[in-house]
Amino acid sequence: MNNEIWKAYSHGMAAALQEGGVYVSAMLLRTYHQLGLSDTEAMLMLQIMVYTEADMNDFPTPEELAERMGQTVREVGQSLGRLMKEDFLTIDEYIDNSTGMQSERYNWTGWLLKAAALTSEQKRETRKAERQPLKPQAASPSDLFSVFEQEFGRLLSPIECETISGWLDHDRYTDEIIRFALKEAVFAGKLSLRYIDRILIEWSRNRVTNAEEARAHAQKFRGGRG
Repeated sequence: MNNEIWKAYSHGMAAALQEGGVYVSAMLLRTYHQLGLSDTEAMLMLQIMVYTEADMNDFPTPEELAERMGQTVREVGQSLGRLMKEDFLTIDEYIDNSTGMQSERYNWTGWLLKAAALTSEQKRETRKAERQPLKPQAASPSDLFSVFEQEFGRLLSPIECETISGWLDHDRYTDEIIRFALKEAVFAGKLSLRYIDRILIEWSRNRVTNAEEARAHAQKFRGGRG
């Protein structure tokens, strides 16, 4: 690679990184077709995510989405209507802290929950087909979301749901470890996903793989701190 090509490549990579991006769970991409979503509908959902997380626009207009999708406003409106009718997408109302005015934002938690439920069912069916002895089943990702919502005392945001999905799908943390990290956060009085993520990273560095090891590590930490 000559200097000119390398320079152009470097500038291109720098520009791409500055533009930001979104994390998309592999679970969504593996299951969208089986859930009945077309390629166009899945891409529309991804564009809504990009607007929210990279463009800081929680509620892009049909015109904005149509321009980005290369479709007519009517086509985008029809797709949005079906996605909301099938509970893949909802519109949340909230009070904007900066303006004090009521605003709206898209919420794709429904897509996450449907994908999680389907993935869990497929795993159960695979185990049956392989005729393996059944071990106690861990809760499905959708059940894990419910546990967090009970502890937080509110519904999770789409970004929070994606973070939890990322722990399972990308970081490969077990359901058991994530639940125990949540308990540790409750015990410490620090109910935030950022704090729980730090706990999980610390355990991963110390090769903690199950609740029993996590309990021993936590007790050792508390003893040393005391």
